[in-house]
Amino acid sequence: MGDFWVFGYGSLMWRPGFAHVETRRARLHGFRRSLCVTSHIYRGTPERPGLVLGLDRGGSCVGMAFRVPGELREEVMTYLRDRELVTNVYIERHLPIRLENGGIEPAVSYVVDRRHHQYAGNLHESDAARMVSGAVGQAGPNEEYVLNTVEHLRALGIRDRWLEEVGRLVAPAAGGPASAGLYARGK
Repeated sequence: MGDFWVFGYGSLMWRPGFAHVETRRARLHGFRRSLCVTSHIYRGTPERPGLVLGLDRGGSCVGMAFRVPGELREEVMTYLRDRELVTNVYIERHLPIRLENGGIEPAVSYVVDRRHHQYAGNLHESDAARMVSGAVGQAGPNEEYVLNTVEHLRALGIRDRWLEEVGRLVAPAAGGPASAGLYARGK
């Protein structure tokens, strides 16, 4: 089997963690980046769940695509499954992405399973911000996760107005220089 593509829409974009030979901006149609997965361990607790990103149905999502050499298929797929399928809230799919050069390629993608108990649904920005604010898990405060994601998207030149609004709403609760600097530059 030849080379294959992996689509990243969250932390995979800036911290893929696997070998690849090419990176390109890409768009996935039919799915959008959303804080739609409740987090009971890393960014929250069972008593006070936080929210993390998932690819949910509807719209489109700009992210990064990584071309992986075919000879690394087994190694990379094992890594991705260990990383993404911990609680089975995501479903592994091969979906067509449009690369920045206009080419269309199938890509390994992880979309949220709407039937899973961790699926939070299609939340309004203010509802998502309320769930994020004050939630803390093993990996730290949920506000930090959201603001870090917004900052990384901006650094990559990717706009996500919905997530930016959630970030704007949680920034005052996060406090500290990171949130102040992030929003001092404006939306």
